[in-house]
Amino acid sequence: MQIIVNILISIAIVFGGIVVGLVYKGIDRKLAARMQSRIGPPIKQPFRDVRKLLVKENIVPDNAIEWIFNSMPVISLAAALTILLYLPIGSFKPVLSGHGDLILLVYLFAIPALAMVIGGFASSSPYATIGAQREIILMLSYEFPLTIAIIAVAYKLSVVHPDSAVFSLSFIITHPLWQIVEPVGIIGIFLVLASLLVVTPAEMSKVPFDAPEAETELAGGILVEYSGRNLALFYIADAVKTVAFAALIVALFFPYGIGHLFGVNSILASIIDMAFFLVKLFLVILAAITMVRVAFARFKIDQIIRFFWIPVTTTAIAGLVLLILDTALK
Repeated sequence: MQIIVNILISIAIVFGGIVVGLVYKGIDRKLAARMQSRIGPPIKQPFRDVRKLLVKENIVPDNAIEWIFNSMPVISLAAALTILLYLPIGSFKPVLSGHGDLILLVYLFAIPALAMVIGGFASSSPYATIGAQREIILMLSYEFPLTIAIIAVAYKLSVVHPDSAVFSLSFIITHPLWQIVEPVGIIGIFLVLASLLVVTPAEMSKVPFDAPEAETELAGGILVEYSGRNLALFYIADAVKTVAFAALIVALFFPYGIGHLFGVNSILASIIDMAFFLVKLFLVILAAITMVRVAFARFKIDQIIRFFWIPVTTTAIAGLVLLILDTALK
């Protein structure tokens, strides 16, 4: 019976994640347009885009490796949806969880990007090949500070709770970092959070880190040869991955609910916590993606490498060092 319940919950999370991802993509586009003094598309435009792509012809280049080219969008979406099952949603714990699911998530977040890389190479397009090469370089740039940030969170929890599953999100959301640090550690947490917020647009290949696509340079780059259903699957995967990464940041740094403050029954409290969770997702996406891509122009690929390997990585390491000092000073 529990297996059936978990399957039904998983289906609800999958469809809910797709809907929420497309809604947030629409809000992002609308807000970005308003910030640039444009009207912008309606919020429901991403749903129209997906519907239109799903009914269009799926074109495969003559020189492409067809089975790889067609399978990569499916793998990308499957990986993005799987991530949702390991994340806490509102006041609900993850459907799937374990002692090392935070490490697993780092790998799962890389799969959609790797799928685009393989699909780009399989298309045999020179534009897609250049885009795929840039995507690999981009991943090598931001994965290091991302890993350091994850280690910093786990390290602090391991010191306070040495015999616990510190890489489990189920454990992390019940033991917020802010409650176990002194002033030095608070500064460290802010630095780690800042590094993750900077990594967010790079993880999504958004401006200013959209060099792999670069429409004005590579005519769409890594996805230039994709169309129809395949492009729709990549589009949905991008929307889901955006929500998933924002949910990861919320789980690591802001795992708080407000339902219990209203003195209502558990059902209403869960609804309030879910609404609060969606607001937190929106604020993370607004701060890390929407405002950044409006404020900055695209970086060149060599600028991206220097940016992530020097200032961003240094910030993440500084946050880790401060968390270590916070432990030593107690």
